[in-house]
Amino acid sequence: MCKIFISADPASYESRTRSVRLHGVVTSLRLENLHWAVLEEIAGRDGMTLAQLIETLYDELVADRGAVGNFSSFLRVCALRYENLIARGLIPRDAGIPIRSLDARQVLAALPATPSRAMREDPPPARRALN
Repeated sequence: MCKIFISADPASYESRTRSVRLHGVVTSLRLENLHWAVLEEIAGRDGMTLAQLIETLYDELVADRGAVGNFSSFLRVCALRYENLIARGLIPRDAGIPIRSLDARQVLAALPATPSRAMREDPPPARRALN
């Protein structure tokens, strides 16, 4: 199992700091190269620059939650969630299909009620035998 993970290109998990402007204020974000690549793909799907995507995510997070905690961690989760939604078939693999064209309610309705509940559920029998 570990070979699948340890064979990753070390460049993919090296961190890179980028400066971005959020409403005229310059801030730095440090993410692993793989997260930057996924965020660039998400931005490209909707014809946005990476900076535009980051500002949009920031604004929508503030509008929904009223505050932003650890924004770098939030961006990592966005990248992971994007890949997970593709793996589940809830977002098309075709990068030519914009995210904004998808029905968010329909995508979210297909997810487990809470991530913690999904983690607590018993693993499938094949996985249980490996534990």
